[in-house]
Amino acid sequence: MNGVVSGLACRLARGASLSALAAGLLVAVPAAAQTAPESDPAVEEQNASVDQDVAEDAADESANDIVVTGSRIDRAGFDQPTPTTVFGEAQIEQSARQSLQMFLADQPQVRPTNLPTATIGSTTAGTAAVDLRGMGSGRTLVLLNSRRFVGEGNINFVPSSLVQRLDIVTGGASAAYGSGAVAGVVNIILDDELEGLSVGGQTSVSSRGDGEQYKLEASFGTNFANGDGHFMVGAEYLDDRGIRPEGRLERDGTNPAGFVTANGERTLYEDINARTSAEGGLITSGVLAGQVFNRDGTLRPFQGPDALGRGGADASSTFDHTYLASPSKRFNGFARASYDVGSSTVWVEGSYGKVKSDYVFFHDFSVAPITVQATNPFLSQTIRNQLATAGQTSFTLGRLFTDILPMNFNGDRESIEGAIGINGSLGGGWNYRAHYSHGEIDTRSALENSRLEPQFARAINAVSSGGQIVCAVNADASTTNDDPNCRPLNIFGQYNASDEAIDYVTGTQATESIQKLDSTGFEVTGSPFSIWAGDVSIAVGAEARWEKQETVRDERTLQGGFGFPVYTAGNDISGKFNVKEVFGEVVVPLLDVDEVKAEFNGAARYSDYSTSGGIWTWKAGGTIRLFDDLLLRTTRSRDIRSPNIDQLFAVDRVTFATMVDQNPPASPPPGYTATPQLVATHSGGNPLLTPEISKMWTVGATYSPSFLSGLRLSVDYYDIEITDALGALNGSNLTLACRQGQQAACDRVVRDPVTQTVTEVFSNQQNIAEFSTSGVDMEVSYITRVGSLLGEGGATLTFRALGNYIRELVTDNGITRLDNVGTVGDLNGNPPFRGILTVAYQEEVFGLNARVRYIDGGKYDKYADGERVSPGGPFVPGHSSLITNNDVDSRTYVDIGAQVRATDKVELSFNVTNLFDVDAPISPQASAHYEVMGTYFNFGVKVDF
Repeated sequence: MNGVVSGLACRLARGASLSALAAGLLVAVPAAAQTAPESDPAVEEQNASVDQDVAEDAADESANDIVVTGSRIDRAGFDQPTPTTVFGEAQIEQSARQSLQMFLADQPQVRPTNLPTATIGSTTAGTAAVDLRGMGSGRTLVLLNSRRFVGEGNINFVPSSLVQRLDIVTGGASAAYGSGAVAGVVNIILDDELEGLSVGGQTSVSSRGDGEQYKLEASFGTNFANGDGHFMVGAEYLDDRGIRPEGRLERDGTNPAGFVTANGERTLYEDINARTSAEGGLITSGVLAGQVFNRDGTLRPFQGPDALGRGGADASSTFDHTYLASPSKRFNGFARASYDVGSSTVWVEGSYGKVKSDYVFFHDFSVAPITVQATNPFLSQTIRNQLATAGQTSFTLGRLFTDILPMNFNGDRESIEGAIGINGSLGGGWNYRAHYSHGEIDTRSALENSRLEPQFARAINAVSSGGQIVCAVNADASTTNDDPNCRPLNIFGQYNASDEAIDYVTGTQATESIQKLDSTGFEVTGSPFSIWAGDVSIAVGAEARWEKQETVRDERTLQGGFGFPVYTAGNDISGKFNVKEVFGEVVVPLLDVDEVKAEFNGAARYSDYSTSGGIWTWKAGGTIRLFDDLLLRTTRSRDIRSPNIDQLFAVDRVTFATMVDQNPPASPPPGYTATPQLVATHSGGNPLLTPEISKMWTVGATYSPSFLSGLRLSVDYYDIEITDALGALNGSNLTLACRQGQQAACDRVVRDPVTQTVTEVFSNQQNIAEFSTSGVDMEVSYITRVGSLLGEGGATLTFRALGNYIRELVTDNGITRLDNVGTVGDLNGNPPFRGILTVAYQEEVFGLNARVRYIDGGKYDKYADGERVSPGGPFVPGHSSLITNNDVDSRTYVDIGAQVRATDKVELSFNVTNLFDVDAPISPQASAHYEVMGTYFNFGVKVDF
């Protein structure tokens, strides 16, 4: 622990320019994990709702009215062992982020895995999963009003205008909420007492004039039946235009970079382009080598990159033609009705969401250099004469097909869900809750304009016949090996191919998936008896869910023949599973003497999976409150993450591949070979998978000094170790793992009984990996009353700082063990430290806020900087070449905002993100952890009726 604290202090000390932020973050923690001392009524009045909504008058609400996510048992004052951070409605609005996903990505505990700037070249564009701790979004459980919902992989399906707050539980919570809560829980709490009609709109644009976003939202809530009933509905529409390829050139650090290798070392440079291809077509062999085709089919000398591969007027790379931020359009709506019947409340909910993505994914960069016949009739007569004079019958052409083969991603994701439930009192302090929900997500993904390999090969082989340019396959009428649909393709110079030829050589590959979730649960909470220190509280209940998924490729995709296949047999999924669970939780007060209070919190859950059987999860923790000001807490938990349907039931795919046997027999028999060429390699799902198992513990403290009303501090250390994690090894690595003593790997290698040569390997998912992470979460918040800047009434001034220091982030696939803390060149790693400081001034008609976001630097690839897996050991495979400019500096971003209530009904807002236009580090694609948009403006208006 001392090493963690000292490492954190050194990290903060290095950022001298951020001394003010560092000083605050050093003592910060989840303010929501506690409340003000009960013995100080002034503090209770002023600070009770700081964590729920820092912009509202703190005297208006009581913290005791809030049910915190970290426990099934409602604990007044948030005195619980599991750290929980809460963000209120005003904090979400003041950030000016257009989605919950973007807001959460700013928080230090969340890795920005699925942002639009991180999903370029990925068919996951349009989703919005949450990745706590950098352990993968599948290890973060997302809830809606404390229940599972079918759209948990896309939190943007919940209208932000209905959100009252976000709870982030950063401790293991599987015992409370089930599978998936290994890294933590994000609970979206809706305002189920909403009243009135509100309509708003926002428009956003970057300082470069691109990246436009347009958002419309509305919400309505009202009581009926003399207050016994309540109805609310909300909807929002977002049109995110993304940032087109040309936007890269407008921003430093986003112009596609590449590595130049010399003397075994690599250097990362911006604007690295291809030397052997060009958009119009570059001749790379023969007498005309080094010339590129103009639009009219003539030739000119190729203006290529310099000796290092940089620049070049005629040169470009794949990422020169891809979006910097993927665009999408989204609509989502939610409605809820509730009705009080005696001491119970019956409720029903319905939601609908649709996301559409439609943009150029990539141009087909997989086209190999083309051998062009010197007699191709699309060549000018001048060029044909030059080739004939030189006695040259063909030449090689390198071409980037940005005009003919720009593959367009077209994705539609549609979600619909209905839920019904009842909450009520049984009397005597006992309460109950029950619910049932059914939801479906229909996803269609298509890559339009994909190259059809056989047709493309026929179309580029053009000849002259009867005064017409035709495909060579159709030139000889005496043969039956023809294709009447073939249209010759002109590949010399851009935009010269006919529409008919393009239609002939391209097609759409597509897949469609339907996911279904049925979920039900029931729980009872209460206090059965009291002991010497107070009431013992318990929660018991049962839950069950049924998940099903069907993913199939369309008929054209099943036929195959695509030159760049994306949807293969491995994408086909057909499977289902169910789980039935019982759980219990108890809070036992142990001590209440003078100014010392202590209590124990424990929980357990038994889950019976239809695929793998029963498994236990548990949590044990405790708190000690000293002198009303200081709360010490600790938690130990066993959590799980069950395999998803994809990992369980993806259709088995068999390919034949070469491999190297790294576990040869001690005495090889005759006929044995260590490098078999046709090994049957299985990939896909594995129905024998079992849940991943995690052990987590946290220890920390919260402090709210009675001598300074409004100040709250806390710090929590966490440690997570996951065993039996899911991973896949290829054939060569399976034999290596077997040699290292992993029997499970040995069992997945099949050998010829006579020669002992490997004939078959099973490279599908297995429980073979291990992951671990540890670090420190920090938060400080302070709220105080100040005089109004406008001279009337009062105002509140709020400070809040959060930070996350990561000590380690280890992945071990059974072969290689990597600690990726400090690797910031891709999303496999994480910066060692992230922090955010928010200052907000709010009065009745006017508000100002500012945020300072700090993201630590590191190495583009820490294992390409001479660091080895173990002292004296080899370099990590794939990381062996040193990078000369491997250092990445930290970034500090400043955001500002203002809100003005122009009338009693109309509020205007203006925000600037990345005020000082801090550049991103250079990267081959786009920076994974740092801002790439540049300065960004947001204007909003909200009208209350």
